[in-house]
Amino acid sequence: MAQSGVNLAGLIGSRICHDLISPVGAITNGLELLEMTGAVQGPEMDLISDSVNCAEARIKFFRIAYGAAGEQKIGRAEVASIFDDLNRGNRIRAEWCPVEPVLRSETRLAFLALQCCETAMPVGGEVKIEETSANWRVTGTASRLAVDPSLWEGLSNPAALVQITPAQVQFALLPAVAADTGRRITVETTESQVIIRF
Repeated sequence: MAQSGVNLAGLIGSRICHDLISPVGAITNGLELLEMTGAVQGPEMDLISDSVNCAEARIKFFRIAYGAAGEQKIGRAEVASIFDDLNRGNRIRAEWCPVEPVLRSETRLAFLALQCCETAMPVGGEVKIEETSANWRVTGTASRLAVDPSLWEGLSNPAALVQITPAQVQFALLPAVAADTGRRITVETTESQVIIRF
């Protein structure tokens, strides 16, 4: 059975994240055992532990953003846990506002929109993700924004997106995933904010 480009990309993303999460989890377990025995202590251990926690959170984030999205729901606690680990030591702080569990497909859109906002905030800022009556708003706020008009126009008009780098893949995937779920992306930019709605 033929797969659409978006579905195939999701399956590839899921496979990669699935294969990476096990060894990272094993490293986490090994670090916990070392801490319990007191065999290794000090700033080096803290650095390794923080790095592994960040890697695990990134893989969980990527699994939702780039993996296959079923119709199961994701609870606030799971997303908040991912964001807590990602926010630690990061130049950009993300806030997840929905209280009730939401569909994985909608969480995927929100995560991709978050990555688009991050691209526009080179010196850091805050991203707030809100959902009201099945309408989503992802707002990036920063003292200084670097908005590439061609990338941002491509979110609401995919035909305008000419060329992207690997670091910009979310700008191509977000409108494609939105179209697959019957949603349309709209964008608004001001001097201090980028706002993505779907």
